[in-house]
Amino acid sequence: MTAQITVVGLGPGSPDSINEQTLKAIGAASHRFVRTSRHPSAHLVKDAVSFDDEYEKHDAFEDVYRAIAERLATEAKKHQHILYAVPGSPLVLEQTVQLLMQDKSVEVLLVPAMSFLDVAWSVLRIDPVDASVRLVDGHRFAELAAGQTGPLLVAQCHANWVLSNIKLAHESATGDEPVVILHHLGLEDQKVIHTTWQELDRVIEPDHLTTIYIAELAEPVAGEMAKLHSLARTLREKCPWDEKQTHESLVRYLIEETYEVVDAINSLSVDDQTTDEKFIEELGDLLYQVEFHATIAEQQGRFTIADVARSIHDKLVRRHPHVFGDVQADSPDAVVTNWDAIKQQERGAVTSTSIFEGVANSSPSLMYSSKLQKRAAEHGFDWPDSTGASAKITEELNELSQAVKQKSDPSEVALELGDVLFSVVNLSRHLGVDAETALRSAADKFRSRFEGVVALAEQRNLTLKDCSLAQLDELWDSVKKQTRD
Repeated sequence: MTAQITVVGLGPGSPDSINEQTLKAIGAASHRFVRTSRHPSAHLVKDAVSFDDEYEKHDAFEDVYRAIAERLATEAKKHQHILYAVPGSPLVLEQTVQLLMQDKSVEVLLVPAMSFLDVAWSVLRIDPVDASVRLVDGHRFAELAAGQTGPLLVAQCHANWVLSNIKLAHESATGDEPVVILHHLGLEDQKVIHTTWQELDRVIEPDHLTTIYIAELAEPVAGEMAKLHSLARTLREKCPWDEKQTHESLVRYLIEETYEVVDAINSLSVDDQTTDEKFIEELGDLLYQVEFHATIAEQQGRFTIADVARSIHDKLVRRHPHVFGDVQADSPDAVVTNWDAIKQQERGAVTSTSIFEGVANSSPSLMYSSKLQKRAAEHGFDWPDSTGASAKITEELNELSQAVKQKSDPSEVALELGDVLFSVVNLSRHLGVDAETALRSAADKFRSRFEGVVALAEQRNLTLKDCSLAQLDELWDSVKKQTRD
């Protein structure tokens, strides 16, 4: 004979909501179990064993529910028949019941019961079918509400962190969207609180009898971004490597991913759509670095990915008055001029100890040099044109040559060489050429030509290390001529 488990529901909270069939099933059972003794009607199941201890043993609810289902199956096989009482209705947000019904070793008998949904519809005065309300588990809000604008009834909102996660999942929310918090429905201390998205996790201390109703959101929850945010949190909590990372330890990966995006951009081809796939992949890797840092900050209680998105959104609106205001800017140069002026105003609004405030010390050297020179130029410290900048290179080269001839200290030679490079960056700025791009192009050209030299030497059965300087020059000139042709 297959072991049987009769599952009954204890209603939304009030003992008055429990039907006669459920009470008879409880009275007829010799071995009784309740998922949690915290439910207001749990006391009606006399001499019952609760599974409250499982909530203390596990970090994830999935593990709790799996452990409860396994224990129930074991008890059913031991006693042949047991009763299992759950809050609300057996088939509404009861993962343990779903797991039991998948277990072929036991037979599950369901006794219909009133759920919190019935009370919620009554309090909200809506027909859920006519209004097309979607029921969503608060633990999986980011995933299940993706692409939705409402109406949504969100259950399992038993803690502030659940409400915070729900709020953060909707990154495009303005904050004033109306939300109704339903607390202890059907009980004497029932509360129906009309609040806003911004105040969602601040107006009440939620528990296992808390639900929220979202009538409408102006924009849908961003599904893919919400799923990525949820994944970052999961990895941060469950992956030993992710768990140990800090902002500092991730810097090298942030830089590496940035350079890999640049490589993907340089490899893009209009005639080859497969190059888009590599670009998408590298952009995704870079996006995850941003998400990773935001997740760490969120766990520290400092800021969230929503704050990051809001910050860049607001800055872009401020910096584009020709789009969102009444400023005229009819050319790219005019846009850049406005942008720089607004940046200057914003820097002026903040007390700073240096005119170079905001120039990242960790920038690549060429970029760092260029930004320092540009900032100094904003204060009038600059050559009037490229002539002075070009002459400065000659001057610095002479000083470097002198330092080398005098066999100066290596650190002194390094400083003189640095002055030469700094002067070259200054000239590139005056010529309107990005120094980083120019140097990278030259390096790529050298790489290509030298690979050609290696290939040509192999064709002629020559070993580069054994070649004379004249032979190397001839190989180089041959490749140079081929590439020029």
